[in-house]
Parts: sequence; C-alpha cells; structure tokens
Amino acid sequence: MSDPYETTEAHLERLLGRALNSFDLPDRLVERLGTALAHSSSLHTTRHSPAAGSWREIRRHVYLLSDGESVTLWELAHRRESGLSIRFEVFASKAETCLAVARLFGEAPSQVARDLTEVRAEAEPESDIAVLSALFTNPTPAQRHREYAVEESADHARRVLRRAENPDRPGESVALLLRSAYAHRITQAFGTRQCLLDGRDAGFSLYEHAFVLLDGGEFSLWEVEHTATPDGRHMCEVYETEAAARGAMELRARVR
Repeated sequence: MSDPYETTEAHLERLLGRALNSFDLPDRLVERLGTALAHSSSLHTTRHSPAAGSWREIRRHVYLLSDGESVTLWELAHRRESGLSIRFEVFASKAETCLAVARLFGEAPSQVARDLTEVRAEAEPESDIAVLSALFTNPTPAQRHREYAVEESADHARRVLRRAENPDRPGESVALLLRSAYAHRITQAFGTRQCLLDGRDAGFSLYEHAFVLLDGGEFSLWEVEHTATPDGRHMCEVYETEAAARGAMELRARVR
C-alpha cells in the first residue's frame, strides 16, 4: 500500500528506484519529472493466471509539473511463474508498455494494445490530470501570492515544528497535514521589537510560514522568535493561529 502522505519527490524516487529499466528513460524526461508538484497513481489493468502462477499489473502514474503540463509514466509489475519475485519496469508511453507485455508473456502486441485501450478507456487520461491540474486552473493561494516558492516545503514545515520549544506547539495532526505541502512562503508579520524585561533588552519577531497543500488549500504556522528567556538565549515558539502567537508575545513581555 502506498503512503497517502508520501511526497511526490519520494514517490518518484521509489518508482524509479525499483524499476529495472529506469535508465532507459530519456534524460530530458527525467529532468522534467524533477519539477513535479503533485502526482496521481491508479491501477490500469491486472491479469492473474493462478494455474501458471503468472501475474501482471499495469499502473499509470500522472505527474503535474511546475509549468502546468503533465507527464505520464506506465509501470509494469509482473511475475511470469510461481516462486519468482515481482519485477518492475517503467515506460514513457503505452506503446512501449504493450511491447514489453508482448515480449514477456508471448502475446500479440495488437491484442495487448486492445486490452489497454478498452479497460478504463473513459478515464484516459482526463480524470487524473483534471484533479492535478485543478491546482493551477483554480485560483489557489499559490496563484494569488506570487512569492510562494515551490521547493522542499514539507521538509521546511518539519524543521519549523521541530525547533518549536513551547509545550502548546502544533501536534501530530498538523505535522501529518503539512507532509502534503509543496510550496511555501515566509513573511515577517511583526518586525523585531525590543522591550525592557527584568532590566535587560529582549527582542521579539513574528513570522508567518504559509504552505500550499496538494488539495489547493493553505495552512499557516506562526513562529515567534524572542530572547525573553531567563538567560537571554534565542527561543522559537510555534502556534497554529496569529492570535495565539500574538497572545504568547503579550503574555511574555506585554508586546503590542
């Protein structure tokens, strides 16, 4: 079973890593796949022959790229007789997949092609692409705010949550949600302000870390950076809402 929180980068790495023939994919195609923002995987056909012990499945993996275009990879998982391990191959077109099946199982390429065309033909390929393209065709927060950066946003979210020292920091449910982040932006919502605390200066700053999720939604973490600690060291606190973050600053140093 695939991990529902698996990032597109991790999914692609796993797919190409287990394919015996991934080196046959065009270099330009692999480079383009490196810009994938989202993906959708579906079982296209399956055929089992218990008597012979043979088995094969063909899966279609659709990737939405940063330029708004999509790329499809076809994955063939197969075992030709009982006792053999499952082998994986990946192809850039349905035609190449048909030829591979015909070669491995001794079937006529034309018959394999007909099977692939007839099964789920009504969903070829608009359904998956439509879901992924909605990230670009709908007015998502990422489109309204051009400063969003499409990069390792899920890792950025993990780092923000990991450095939070406040006991009431966001929990596991937020961490799981942000594993689907594919773009983010950082905005200073409250500039550094100094205040006198116990006879010494303490500085406070507030940052919004806004993330765009695969479903097109937006989620923000609010990070307070301050030196209002007993020894004056730098400390980070993270909250789910701006109100909670500002309330924490006010509580610590009456910052308004």
